[in-house]
Amino acid sequence: MMSNLLELRQLCVEVDGKELLHDINMTIPRGEVHALLGPNGSGKTSLMMTIMGFSGYHVCRGQILFDGEDITGLDLTGRARLGIGIAQQRPPTITGVKLRDILEYVSNGNSWRTDQVEALVKKSGTERFLDRDINAGLSGGEIKRSELMQLLVSRPRFSMMDEPDSGVDLESLSLVGGLINELFSKDLDHPAKRRSGIIITHTGHILNYIQADKAHILLNGRIACSGNPRLMLQTVGERGYEECAICMREAA
Repeated sequence: MMSNLLELRQLCVEVDGKELLHDINMTIPRGEVHALLGPNGSGKTSLMMTIMGFSGYHVCRGQILFDGEDITGLDLTGRARLGIGIAQQRPPTITGVKLRDILEYVSNGNSWRTDQVEALVKKSGTERFLDRDINAGLSGGEIKRSELMQLLVSRPRFSMMDEPDSGVDLESLSLVGGLINELFSKDLDHPAKRRSGIIITHTGHILNYIQADKAHILLNGRIACSGNPRLMLQTVGERGYEECAICMREAA
């Protein structure tokens, strides 16, 4: 059995003819959750969208491997069917589609009982917008909960979240952190057994509520360094991302 669920090899990505990501190497083993840190505009969202297979993100060099299979040329639907899921920071409003419809459709395909879905809806606090169009008129925190609710019933093998702590107050952040922990838990009675994923965070606040196994700092479309999430956040908090930029220049 392959030990790495996701592997990026010398990945270079273009958007509108401009190369935004350069020689990205990253491996995420089964059962590990990694954090992706970096300032705004560093390429974090572009990397996540590329892994998911969104159109407009062209892999000009390198490979994306999932469970040992090269999925570089696979479209978004094919990747979703393999078990890759995403919660976007600013997902679009989908007129005419209710959150209830999505949850019923997805849960029926994943062997959820009605009472289990109802318990998750109550826990996530999404009851009052079940019958709204997807994301219509929702606050930032409500969108985060809606996106997480959809991921929870989808049960993806590999989940990606783009800044789940952005625009979320402290009270809601605790709730969001609990939902993320449930998403990554294969078995709530054995929390060490986890699914894999990536969490993008600019501030790092969400890491106070969940356990990340490793962190990567992305600067100017390149991985600046990788290591212990707590130590890296402490350094960034004390010295800023400029310290990472200095290290990159010295290494070069």
